[in-house]
Amino acid sequence: MGRGPGTPRRVLGPPTSYTQSRKSVQSGRATYTGRSQESLEYMGTGTAYVLLRNGYADWEAASALAELRRTFGFSVKTIGIDMDPIVSMGGITVVPDLALSEFTPGCAAILILPGGDAWMEREVAAVSEAVNATVAADRPVAAICAATLALAHAGLLDNRLHTSNGTGFIERYVPKYCGQQMYRPSRAVGDQLVITANGLSPVAFAAEIFRMLVPERAQDIETYLSLYARGTLD
Repeated sequence: MGRGPGTPRRVLGPPTSYTQSRKSVQSGRATYTGRSQESLEYMGTGTAYVLLRNGYADWEAASALAELRRTFGFSVKTIGIDMDPIVSMGGITVVPDLALSEFTPGCAAILILPGGDAWMEREVAAVSEAVNATVAADRPVAAICAATLALAHAGLLDNRLHTSNGTGFIERYVPKYCGQQMYRPSRAVGDQLVITANGLSPVAFAAEIFRMLVPERAQDIETYLSLYARGTLD
């Protein structure tokens, strides 16, 4: 279904929703003037894995996943706790590509966790193991909205800068959490291979993912942010 790490992928250009190939798009101080030949030959660097649970928030990781595939040359695979079909908050049914027990952290470019009410129920030991193993393999993990609770359960937020769904949200569901001094009231935060975002900031979440995976594409990332902030292509 996807390409393995290091497999070449030709990227034809970003979606016209935020850039226009070979036409300048102005957004504040940002200007995009089309894709260079080097960008067209960008080498995809592996697979982004997204861990889904029933009731996951469809939109929270959607922009990140779309741009990782379309613009930055990654493939995407879905993970379920098991192989049962997963129904999103919006009613979309997804059959996962693999079960969590089959996930190999060292083969991932990143592990992404969208939010959803299921994360507020209890810790899932297999998820805590997976996110810790991903970071231990020197791969980033990214969680948005209630999925930040999974990272707190795993202890990943105790010593890293992070954000979530407001002050007091994490400790309400994770009593052992002790990272209050590291919490920031921000849209999205990336620190030591861990990315977090509040549930109202899917675009900022996506940008932090891009910054961690493709920092050399800083101009494209800033243009992406600027255009969504502006909200028009005129």
